Amino acid sequence: MALLEIDNLKTWFHTRNGVVKAVDDISFMVEKGEILGIVGESGSGKSVTVHTLMGLVPQPPGRIEGGTATFDETDLLGASPEAQRALRGKRIAMIFQDPMTSLNPYLRISEQLIEPLLIHGLADRETALNKAVAMLEKVGIRDAAERVHSYPHEFSGGQRQRIGIARALMIQPDFVVCDEPISALDVSVQAQIINLLSELKASMGLTLLFIAHDLSMVRYISDRMAVMYLGKIVEEGPANEVFFNPQHPYTQLLIASNPEPDPAAERSRIVVPIRGEVSSPVNPGPGCRFADRCPNVTTQCALPPPEVIVSEGHRASCHLLN
Repeated sequence: MALLEIDNLKTWFHTRNGVVKAVDDISFMVEKGEILGIVGESGSGKSVTVHTLMGLVPQPPGRIEGGTATFDETDLLGASPEAQRALRGKRIAMIFQDPMTSLNPYLRISEQLIEPLLIHGLADRETALNKAVAMLEKVGIRDAAERVHSYPHEFSGGQRQRIGIARALMIQPDFVVCDEPISALDVSVQAQIINLLSELKASMGLTLLFIAHDLSMVRYISDRMAVMYLGKIVEEGPANEVFFNPQHPYTQLLIASNPEPDPAAERSRIVVPIRGEVSSPVNPGPGCRFADRCPNVTTQCALPPPEVIVSEGHRASCHLLN
């Protein structure tokens, strides 16, 4: 059963140079209890996608041009502000990319953790504080009863991200949006956060939409994976199948850019880098967005690529698959 269903979503930004199609006609769904990972380079539209769902796209200059976003049979885009507030923050929570900017530096951690419970009338202040301490302990903050009254700057980056996770989970949401929650962390801390999210997903029955640059990390934590490029989903399917049997040239090059864990194999392998840079998102043409960087480009790529069903649940948009 799909908890979240996105259909033909379009989010554009109007700039001096033209229209930036940040998210251009994308569709996907997230089943209850699963983790969908979305991966792609900077500028691919990953964060704009989740910001659209959370009502964080400034309008103007942003504009939701079309499509639907349905959460548990509720229209996220067309719901009243009251209905949106009842969902976002109560049933849908978000973990932001940088905890130092998403946490208020002037408020103690305790105030920031109990605020969602108080706003939604889910607990009195004393009960909320007890729940805050318990949640900090759950996400691995030691001496939580004392440290709950500290300020954000008194914690390390990894600890602040754990606090951000705790804040998102305080209301026990049905769905959690993770907007690049590991990109600002050291590699060792990234692994800790990934393992923490996996454990919490299993113990709390969470449904996650996980955004990241690191394709191997997305494969590790996700049940399914979607690869985005310049506002389009170019490939989607079971995480292991997309990783080990990539069909789109962009996915193949992304995977090839991952280093080998074996030093000897890494030294001997031939790395084919993705040439050039991401094209301008201003008024892109109708053809394949990856055509100007693709090593397999043909004249057909000037036309919109067809969506091809590779196997059950695995799809990719490329002329080469026809």
